[in-house]
Amino acid sequence: MTAIDQTLLDSVEQIARDAGRAIMEIYGREFSVEEKEDKSPLTEADAAAHKLIVSRLQELAPDLPILSEEDTAAFAGPDGDGRYWLVDPLDGTKEFIKRNGEFTVNIALIENDTAVLGVVYAPVLDVAYLGLKGAGAFKVDAEGRHPIRVAEHADGETWRVVGSRSHAGAETAAWLEKLGEHEMVSMGSSLKLCLVAEGAADVYPRLGPTSLWDTAAAQAVVEQAGGSVIQLDGEPLSYANTAQILNPYFIVHGNSAQDWSSFSAG
Repeated sequence: MTAIDQTLLDSVEQIARDAGRAIMEIYGREFSVEEKEDKSPLTEADAAAHKLIVSRLQELAPDLPILSEEDTAAFAGPDGDGRYWLVDPLDGTKEFIKRNGEFTVNIALIENDTAVLGVVYAPVLDVAYLGLKGAGAFKVDAEGRHPIRVAEHADGETWRVVGSRSHAGAETAAWLEKLGEHEMVSMGSSLKLCLVAEGAADVYPRLGPTSLWDTAAAQAVVEQAGGSVIQLDGEPLSYANTAQILNPYFIVHGNSAQDWSSFSAG
């Protein structure tokens, strides 16, 4: 059985960084863009990162199944301990195509229904966010590795809300109106969750479609930083049912007196 510890986290971080380098080799030149069956874009960078990550994870932990966005058919289900890797080789393909730098490599280890280890790496920014159950959450940037915590939001303060550059809708607008006084911070990919994790935003409502691999790694970071990722009924976002690829709507939040479950249900 693979030990879920700092050594494993360090190894996964290195895999994510190496995948990031493969992505950046393609990012720096002209590249082709295809369209998948669900009409979402696919680039050769997605495929290159997928190939590298799967190969390296198999070397690291040969017995652990891998569910990657780019090859869902190869996944036969979690192992006997309810464990599996959950991978988005390039989260934010639209941001990659726009060349705005806001895309990430996401690698998470799931145990039963929970992301117990997560690495989010942004190659252009050269910033990594790490979460390990029981050990905390960290940001790795030019200044080194340092622990991160969600922000404390006091009553009466303006809410700092992070939202998507590529997705928006009427439901989110209505949600924000109900929230009250707020300021928006736009961001692509799973970096939105990481902004909440490091205290740069208070809340991220996602009232639109996402998949399991979009959120798992960053959810590990948020939760180990003291925050929560909850469905609209107040229950944590879960990874137990791999037959259901799409996530329900969810809210990512730090520390506040807000009762998000009743707020969401309203």
